Amino acid sequence: MKLVAKVFERSVMTVFATAVVMVGGALSYFQLGQLEDPEFTVKAATVATLYPGASPEEVELEVTDVIEKAVQEISVLKEVESYSSHGLSQVKVIIKASVRSPELPQVWDDLRKRISDAERSLPPGAGPVQVFDDFGDVFGFLFALQSDGFSHAELERYADDIKAQLSVMPGVAKVELWGVQRQCVYLDVSEARLSQLGLSLLDVRNTLAQQNTMVEAGALDLKDTRLRFQVTGEFSSPEEIGELVIRGRSLGGQDEGRLIQVRDVATITRGELAPTTAEMRFNGLPSIGIAVSNASGVNIVQLGTRIDRRLAQIRADLPIGIEIDRISWQSDQVSSAISDFMISLALAVGIVFGVLCLSMGLRSSIVVGLTGLLMVIVATFLVMNLINEDLHRMSLGALIVAMGMMVDNAIVVADGVLIRMQRGMKRIPAAIEAASQPSIPLLGATIVAVMAFYPIAASTENAGEYTQALFSIAGVSLLISWFFAITIAPMMCVAMLPTPKGEQKDPYSGILYKSFRRILELSLRMRTAVLFVFVAALIVSILAFRFVDQMFFPAADRAQFMVDVWMPEGTRIESTSGKLRSIEAYVSELDGVTAVSAFIGRGPPRFYLPVEPESPNSSYAQLIVNTTDGRTVDRVLPVVQAWANENMPDAVVITRKYGLGPFKSWPVEARISGPAFADLGVLRNLGEQATAILADSPHAKTVRTNWRTKTPIIVADYDQANARWTGISRTDVAAALRRAHDGSAVGLYREDDKLLPIILRSSARDREQLTRNIDILQVRPLVSSQSVPLSQVTKSVMTEWRDPFIFRFNRRRTIAAQGVPEGLATDFLADVRERIDAIELPPGYSLSWDGEFRASRDAQKSLIPGVVPAFIIMSLVIVGLFNNYRQPLIILCVVPFALIGVVVGLLVTRQPFGFVALLGAMSLVGMMVKNAIVLLDEVNNLKAQGQDEYNALINAAVARLRPVLLAAGTTVLGVIPLLGDVFWVSLAVVIMFGLAIGSAITMILVPVLYALFYRVKPSATPAPTRTP
Repeated sequence: MKLVAKVFERSVMTVFATAVVMVGGALSYFQLGQLEDPEFTVKAATVATLYPGASPEEVELEVTDVIEKAVQEISVLKEVESYSSHGLSQVKVIIKASVRSPELPQVWDDLRKRISDAERSLPPGAGPVQVFDDFGDVFGFLFALQSDGFSHAELERYADDIKAQLSVMPGVAKVELWGVQRQCVYLDVSEARLSQLGLSLLDVRNTLAQQNTMVEAGALDLKDTRLRFQVTGEFSSPEEIGELVIRGRSLGGQDEGRLIQVRDVATITRGELAPTTAEMRFNGLPSIGIAVSNASGVNIVQLGTRIDRRLAQIRADLPIGIEIDRISWQSDQVSSAISDFMISLALAVGIVFGVLCLSMGLRSSIVVGLTGLLMVIVATFLVMNLINEDLHRMSLGALIVAMGMMVDNAIVVADGVLIRMQRGMKRIPAAIEAASQPSIPLLGATIVAVMAFYPIAASTENAGEYTQALFSIAGVSLLISWFFAITIAPMMCVAMLPTPKGEQKDPYSGILYKSFRRILELSLRMRTAVLFVFVAALIVSILAFRFVDQMFFPAADRAQFMVDVWMPEGTRIESTSGKLRSIEAYVSELDGVTAVSAFIGRGPPRFYLPVEPESPNSSYAQLIVNTTDGRTVDRVLPVVQAWANENMPDAVVITRKYGLGPFKSWPVEARISGPAFADLGVLRNLGEQATAILADSPHAKTVRTNWRTKTPIIVADYDQANARWTGISRTDVAAALRRAHDGSAVGLYREDDKLLPIILRSSARDREQLTRNIDILQVRPLVSSQSVPLSQVTKSVMTEWRDPFIFRFNRRRTIAAQGVPEGLATDFLADVRERIDAIELPPGYSLSWDGEFRASRDAQKSLIPGVVPAFIIMSLVIVGLFNNYRQPLIILCVVPFALIGVVVGLLVTRQPFGFVALLGAMSLVGMMVKNAIVLLDEVNNLKAQGQDEYNALINAAVARLRPVLLAAGTTVLGVIPLLGDVFWVSLAVVIMFGLAIGSAITMILVPVLYALFYRVKPSATPAPTRTP
């Protein structure tokens, strides 16, 4: 290759350009964004629609179905899920994985247009419709503002101020508050007092509305000035509402002009709107969560430092009794993760350098270590900066995975220079020839190794998007390593390799080479038997693979775990909050637990991308438990689960770690779907059958159906005939029931930048009587001061048990039997799948599997589209290198034998085979193909030099023994640091065992297959091992 000679001709330019790249790479490292995990796009949006007063069935038929029809018109729709509950429709829109992230804004615009058109078809009273497409926003900085002795309203004022200060910081995208209790002004009215004074509810409502409405009074032109009129009289305090005058009437209805103040008929209090929708506590104290998300491309570690400094200033201004405490701090996680990975990277570099030193000597190892490792890594940082790739788990892991392959090219060149110099060649000619001769085969082998990662880049599933840095970073680093190997490495070899002393000698006369030669000659003589042994080993490996555990993604090694608590459906949030205190107190006292954060009523902000927050539900709560380290999590988590099982028998409690990669809340899920409007009873019965099978499994930790239990509701059977005689409408009955307990809004009270609803409700005494005897509830028309008991306008008031919500999947009513395993989800699924599949389903019903099974299947299927182009390119490269079919076919035949080492490694170490291990197997294929290419290329070179096929085959294998063993050794030992990382350990095991055994197989099997394909016969006279 002329490029190598040009390098020596323009050596000054080469050295200068290399220095520029090194400086640029070093500077780029400090400019790269830093994340704990790579980002992946959540291709989903939620459409929420209120329909006050409607039952789940009415919401489903009149709102959800309309929204789903509109959503179904989106061309890139993958699937649609819906959740219809009392007064609320939620439709989750999931977009096809093939849609790339930059295209999503246009998809959401299309969704909004279609929803806007569909909104016209909704029934009166339904709406507004809201589209939430920020489903995947991550609030990496989550902290609690907690107080001891301050009211929630006071705490909220400080939280608002902190939010305002943090929102304007550079790098901050959004700040949200969690657990804020909406304030209101309550008017507790005595119905009897209203009747006594001859007042109707409309009198009260109109008076409040007119008094506090924002009014425009116009302006006055006075000479050159325009003066604006302002009319005062707005409420400046809740007490002023009590002074508001209402015009009353006598019992006879004659207007007597009496003036009555609001305080005469109502008790006025400022408080929190009940029922609350969410509560938060930190270490048992009332709190408000403050969640901060970062702008895209920001260095998280630097942003965390800036937020820390700002919070230190804010803390100094807070009164005693209000504290700011961290719950999750992404910059700490990122800093720790990056630091650990850089240590692993440095350790891997040291291991590889040590192996090179022992095998090639100090000077040779310096050449290979610099040109094939350190310089490649630094140059990769420069390219990462140019393509906007961040430092995170996958990009740094890709460098470690590719490290062994990086040095392959430099090893081949350095080894070639040494061999040629030992044979008497001058330095520069030896360097030029050693780099030029294998340059094209090395480039082809490098491209093949890179293309082994291509299916990852082609995958559009979350798992593929999460891991696609393996392709981009490994590909960049390997191509750079090839370029440096044929340009910089020869120059360094000339400068640093020692001149051989003494007579020229055969470089392959050592005991290792002689032993390998004898083994290879024996294998070629017994080629059929050797092939049979290898095939038998492959068959045994295939059969043994069924004993390997399966897993999608492993759990994260975070010093945190979560506890999901589900009280019986319909439990009041106040009750959920109260019962949660016992487990909070218990967990807080455990050794190694540093903090316990309680989120009641809905899931916490999405502070960790793989975990999707739970939807609002008054019976739900989640604890985030912070510990000293990951080992404490392993120790404490089962203890908490055992305590909850014993002490909270009426609750469903799930303790679990955070997951790495795409996370499934319910790893095992059997989904049973019926027709569009299937019988709810039939579906529930089928779901309970499946749940019973799940519960019967020894692998089950927690099981349930997503429909949960039926809840009681009070049904007032409206008597139209009697009610019409009294002038009472259904609306009047509903308003009386609402007013009797929760209250209804009758106005607004302005307080600074907040609008507080004024809630009219029955007095405390009347509310208490309601729980004892609802029949005596007084119902009155809005415009009348006269009332009648509820019993006179209803046929009956009864308690009925109803389904609290209806789930649909792709517009079909669906129930899911869900389970969390005690161990691996694959073991749980294998134990129950056959029995659940055997459930007899009525016509029109179907069963499908979701959870980890579906996610893993989809992730693996998403790799298939990339396999075809990868295979075509790899085949074209290999065929182009050899210009024949038999040698590429030999390489293709060797690839399956990589499974032998993979299965042995996974069984010996008891590591599961998951998506990450699959990626390791794919990279292993590239490594083995690369070794085979280099070996067969050497066979062709020796044949071109005049050796017969048999001797060329033997001598080529001997000549490539050290480069192959060195490459395998550096790769195998280089991934040792990954054994300590829960995410990478299975990949490390696959590469270590697969490559160690695979390299040995390659060095024997490739010559054996070559001999079989070409019918090579032993030579009568051995050829010299030296090239002419």
